[in-house]
Amino acid sequence: MFTKRTLAAVALVAASAITLSACSTPEATAGDVDASVATTVEDFGGMDALIAAAQAEGELNVIALPDNWANYGEIKALFEEKYDIIVNSADPDISSAEEIAAADNLKGQDTAPDVFDLGTAVALDSLDYFAPYMVANWDEIPEGNKEATGLWVNDYTGSMSIGYDSNSVPEPTSLDDLLKPEYRGAVALNGDPTQAGAAFAALGLATVQSGGTLDDFTPGIEFFSELNKAGNFIPVNVTGATIAAGETKVAFDWSYNNLAAAATVDGWKVTTLSGPVYTSFYNQAVSKDAPHPAAARLWQEFLYSPEAQNLFIVGGAYPVTIQAMQDAGTVDTDALDALGALEGELVTPTPEQAAKNATILAEKWAAAIG
Repeated sequence: MFTKRTLAAVALVAASAITLSACSTPEATAGDVDASVATTVEDFGGMDALIAAAQAEGELNVIALPDNWANYGEIKALFEEKYDIIVNSADPDISSAEEIAAADNLKGQDTAPDVFDLGTAVALDSLDYFAPYMVANWDEIPEGNKEATGLWVNDYTGSMSIGYDSNSVPEPTSLDDLLKPEYRGAVALNGDPTQAGAAFAALGLATVQSGGTLDDFTPGIEFFSELNKAGNFIPVNVTGATIAAGETKVAFDWSYNNLAAAATVDGWKVTTLSGPVYTSFYNQAVSKDAPHPAAARLWQEFLYSPEAQNLFIVGGAYPVTIQAMQDAGTVDTDALDALGALEGELVTPTPEQAAKNATILAEKWAAAIG
């Protein structure tokens, strides 16, 4: 059962985390309001005025939001239906670092991303790309889960898990199991850990499962190096398609992604190793160069509403305002009961640890698996 005690633990973890996604001139103004510099809904004159400004823009550009990631498919569809605004979803499977690269490459174009969904290390290194915005229910977001001016805000979390094809391989019960011959050519990550938050977190899990600490991911790097030498690691980025095709039989990935695969792929199961449980929030941010600045801010308001936060729960993730929703009686209890508790010895790197380990990975990862 997902208890308030558990929620307090999640909040404590979250408090120390932001976790490791034809030219035209953007329409910065909406009516009399310069949407590109608005920091609250009051700057628009209220929610109705924000909705009107966003609808006048008519579109929202999101990036790196796969439909099967934390239920983003349903979230995007509901936003379109609710506000009659087209959601342009680009490059759903790219990494957090590639989201920022896209902002650079598309700057000044009407196809540039309006909002970001990023892992910790990349978010911390990209503050100059963000515009501050504080949603209407700002006070329901714990202090440790948001930058004070609204440059970034935690949105949802899960645990780093191992998914596996039970029709092909046995259930792994430890990291050492994965070094055995029955996992040859089977184990993959969701991206490059120097670029993608999910893969970064997998290295963190391997580190603490190997007896290391979040101060230095070197033990995790050494584990994957050993896995590679055993012929068990494959440099294939895990997606729903690679799982369905049997190309990636074992996947280090967020619990909500592995649960989504388990719901659709015969034989796909999810396990969490005993011992430390690695968790980490992803982060929302508005692009300071958003082509649709009002729609970007309306998207933020929508994402932190109980309606959308509950959809994260349906998708297997734990939203950042879950405690406030439980207190207010707005949480989807059926979905929460089905998801269950986020239990165990929860560990999450601080922003300082995340930044330090990003440097360590940049120095050591390529050589470790080369």
